[in-house]
Amino acid sequence: MTERLDNLDELEEEYRSVLERLADPSTAADRKTFTALSRRHKLLEEIMAARQARDRAAADLEVAKEMLANSTGTERELARDELEKASLALTQASEHLRELLVPVDPNDGKNVIVEIRGAEGGEEANIFAKDLFDMYSRYAARRGWSLEILSLDPSELGGINEVIFMLKGEDAWRRMKNEAGAQRVQRVPVTESQGRIHTSSATVTVLPEAEEVDIEIDPSDLKIDVYRSTGPGGQSVNTTDSAVRITHIPTGIVVAMQDEKSQIQNRAKAMAVLRSRLLKMQQDRLAEEQSKQRKSQIGMGGRSDKIRTYNFKENRVTDHRIKLTLHKLDRVLEGELDEISDALLADERARQLREGQDTALVR
Repeated sequence: MTERLDNLDELEEEYRSVLERLADPSTAADRKTFTALSRRHKLLEEIMAARQARDRAAADLEVAKEMLANSTGTERELARDELEKASLALTQASEHLRELLVPVDPNDGKNVIVEIRGAEGGEEANIFAKDLFDMYSRYAARRGWSLEILSLDPSELGGINEVIFMLKGEDAWRRMKNEAGAQRVQRVPVTESQGRIHTSSATVTVLPEAEEVDIEIDPSDLKIDVYRSTGPGGQSVNTTDSAVRITHIPTGIVVAMQDEKSQIQNRAKAMAVLRSRLLKMQQDRLAEEQSKQRKSQIGMGGRSDKIRTYNFKENRVTDHRIKLTLHKLDRVLEGELDEISDALLADERARQLREGQDTALVR
């Protein structure tokens, strides 16, 4: 493997620049800039340390080669052992540096907005949507993330027509991004009187939270309607026009919020979801332009393919993208998702190393 030394030199220059900016008092006064630079500093510092380790290993290998060339007798065997150790150390150091140079997901570190909707299967699909929401809630608790419900539309039999919630945690996007897609359940529904197994599905959308600096929205592109909130069956929730519906005219995206009693709070939540959907749309378009052949979950988040199946009779969960099957569905539904998440991240990393190693300059 040959390293892109010119790229590493550029990264070292950027590392010095980031250090200087972090030392500037004006940077500390800007929370968003300081947070972004701190995150960048952490990554660059790790890359620089890996580069130094690689260079030291390369120097040690040269010394070992020289020792072998100048040794005789029993000393030659010892020198050969040192050469093998130095060669292995260089290989490991180079591999670690190569992994660090894989392009970083620009959404890493962002909070996450998750939308779950019942899809195929009527009320059973809505009940499954509730099961997924409960599963992710438990997973969030295990990971130490905070969860905030932005919008909740319950169904008649205790399921969920739609729920939108935010997860806040340093690794929330990294762990949740691969949950996007259509998820399928195979079980006997509570509404089934004959005991037959049905197949239903729910869709999960995962969006990186977009801040105002990420997406600029022209106020003239928005159509904002206010109306009275209503509950299931048309029951009035309050007597003021607190519900908000925002339509982004250029894209046709519509976001409605009514859970809060304050119109201002509903509007803020609706704008947060709208910004995140627009950011995702922008990133999808960029990913499609950059590579029409490689549509990874990072860039696309498509729902058309069933990504996972939950089979209750066999206590089985299967992730079809990586052909992983676990016979511990009961534990997965309790929020034990790390085994699946780790496998998906490992597969993603392997693909990145295969596809992106020649253009590994981190931006």
